[in-house]
Amino acid sequence: MSAPTWEQRGETFFLNLRFLLILCVFVSNAIEPLISRMIGMNSLYMWIFTFHMPLFVFVTGYFAKTSLTGSVGRKVLVQIGLQYVIFQTLYSILDITVFQVNHIHHSFFAPYLLLWFLASHLCWRLILLLLQKLSPFRQIAAALILGILIGYLPLDGTWLSVSRTFVFLPFFIAGYHFSFAWIGQLLTKKFRVVGILLSIILFFTLVIVGNEFAPGWLYGSMTYMQLDTAYWYAGLIRFALYFLQLFAGACFLAFVPQQASRLTDYGRRTLYVFLLHGLLIRWAAASPLYDYIDSYAGAFTIIASAVLLTILLSQPTVKKWTSAAIEPPVEWALHLERRALGNSGAVSK
Repeated sequence: MSAPTWEQRGETFFLNLRFLLILCVFVSNAIEPLISRMIGMNSLYMWIFTFHMPLFVFVTGYFAKTSLTGSVGRKVLVQIGLQYVIFQTLYSILDITVFQVNHIHHSFFAPYLLLWFLASHLCWRLILLLLQKLSPFRQIAAALILGILIGYLPLDGTWLSVSRTFVFLPFFIAGYHFSFAWIGQLLTKKFRVVGILLSIILFFTLVIVGNEFAPGWLYGSMTYMQLDTAYWYAGLIRFALYFLQLFAGACFLAFVPQQASRLTDYGRRTLYVFLLHGLLIRWAAASPLYDYIDSYAGAFTIIASAVLLTILLSQPTVKKWTSAAIEPPVEWALHLERRALGNSGAVSK
C-alpha cells in the first residue's frame, strides 16, 4: 500500500481538527452562563475563544477548495442559504413558543446566535469569488485591511453578521490557499510538546489577566464603538489580536492527531453538531439547570456532558434522521434558477 499523499494527510488532519473545534464550540457555549461566577470557567472560555472560531473559519476555507466555483459552488451557496432560512425560522419559533426568551429581535437580517456562521460563510465565498483575480497575498492583505476598518463603521456589527464576516475573512482566505505540505513536516513530537506548553501558558496568563480583557474583542461581532473603544488606535488593537489568534491557533494544532481514527469520521459531520447543539444550549439556558451549578464539580459535569453530546450528535444515526434540514436538497432550487435564466434568455432574444 502506497503512503498517503500530502492532500490525503491534510484531509485527515483537518477533519480531526474540525471535530476538536466543534467540541470546543459546544464546551464554550455550555460554560458561558458560568463565566461570571467562576474565574476558572472564564479563563477556559477566553482561552477557547482565542483560537476556536479563527481556526474553524480557517478549516472551512481549507475545505472550500473543491467547492467554490462552478455548479458545485452554486449548489453549496444555495444549500447554505436554505440552512440559514430553515434554522433562523426554527430557532425564532422555539424562542417564542418553548424557550420564551424575551428581548430578542427576530429578523432574517439579524442572524440568530450561532447562525451568524452560515450568513458569514455565504459572504466569504462570494467575496473570495470577487477577489479571485488578485494574488493570494493581496487577497489576505485586503481582507486584513477590511477586517480592521469594519470596526470603525457606526453600525450594529450583528446586522447581517457584517462585522464577523470581515473580521474573520482573512482566516477563510488563508485556509483556502493553505497547503498541508507547508506544515506537515513541522508537526513533530518536539513541536507538539512546545505547542502544548505554550497553550497552557496562554491559559494561565488568561487566568491572571482575563478579567481585564473584554471578550467582545474575540467575538468579532462588535464595532469599536460597541466595545467602548471608538478611538483612532482601536484598529491597532484588532491588528494585535490577529497575531494573538494566529499564535493561539498554531499552538492548538499541537493537540491534533495526524492519524485517521474515529475522530476523523466524526469530523465529517460537524455541521450536524454545530446546528443542533444550539437547541440543547438554548434549552439548558431557559431551564433552571444553571441555578444549581455552584461548584467546579458541577461545572466539570457540564463540560463532560458537552463532550458526550458532541460525540452523540456526530453519530451517523443523527445524520440519517436530520439530514433533510441540515443538508436540504437543492436540486429543485437550481432547477428553478435554470428555468428563470432560460426564460430570461428567451426574452432577451
